[in-house]
Amino acid sequence: MPIFHLFKKEKPAPSTEHWDELLIEYVPFFEKLEARDRLFFKLRMQAFLDEIEIETIDMEPAELDALLIAASAIIPIFQFPDWHYSNLKTVILLPEHFNEDLEFEGHGNGRRIFGMVGTGKWNNKMILSKEALYHGFKNETDKLNTAIHEFVHLIDKMDGAIDGIPKVLMDQNVILAWINLMHEEMERINKDKSDIRNYGGTSKIEFFAVTAEYFFSRPDLMKRKHPEIYQMLQLCFNPQMKNKVSRNKIISF
Repeated sequence: MPIFHLFKKEKPAPSTEHWDELLIEYVPFFEKLEARDRLFFKLRMQAFLDEIEIETIDMEPAELDALLIAASAIIPIFQFPDWHYSNLKTVILLPEHFNEDLEFEGHGNGRRIFGMVGTGKWNNKMILSKEALYHGFKNETDKLNTAIHEFVHLIDKMDGAIDGIPKVLMDQNVILAWINLMHEEMERINKDKSDIRNYGGTSKIEFFAVTAEYFFSRPDLMKRKHPEIYQMLQLCFNPQMKNKVSRNKIISF
């Protein structure tokens, strides 16, 4: 039987000063921030860890596990200072990829899942593979970050539906442009004419999450190769950009 461990929250909150070295080493997004923004980022991480339980299965919890999960949560909503993941209570971390019953090596077959947002009995829970969590921050070239991907699904879900159209982030007047843009690029993906990974071509839901991974992992490359998608995601995740971009230009995609 799998053994669950809980990442214990210390009270009062421990000092976060030693986090800098770990975050600079593992999280490029944090490394690029100015000193003031780094402090704010860590405060947001601490608030997340105070609100969300982190459980591990068949392994002892490690502080770096919690830090990378928290960083993954904060990166996509960093520009929204009052954001809280009201649709999440627990993150469950497994040693490696798993199946729909959360079985992994030694416990079952069909182990193909690296991360998922739970439904049914797993509602308000996120399940992640530790292997995938660390890969997302160690590999800086593959445009893949499973944990960010799953948190983007939660963001998408905030309007009541996971459908690839994040209405809580996207103004009504650009939704049609976003849908058209998704369809056009998904067609290119499915014809092997895009560098966006194939999973993004399976549905609008996955297109949004996969392109968000790309946006946060390789922003300069996305800006060069997919300027329209980059601009639309800027409008989603950096709300101050809405005042800098011509609305007519957006609609003309």
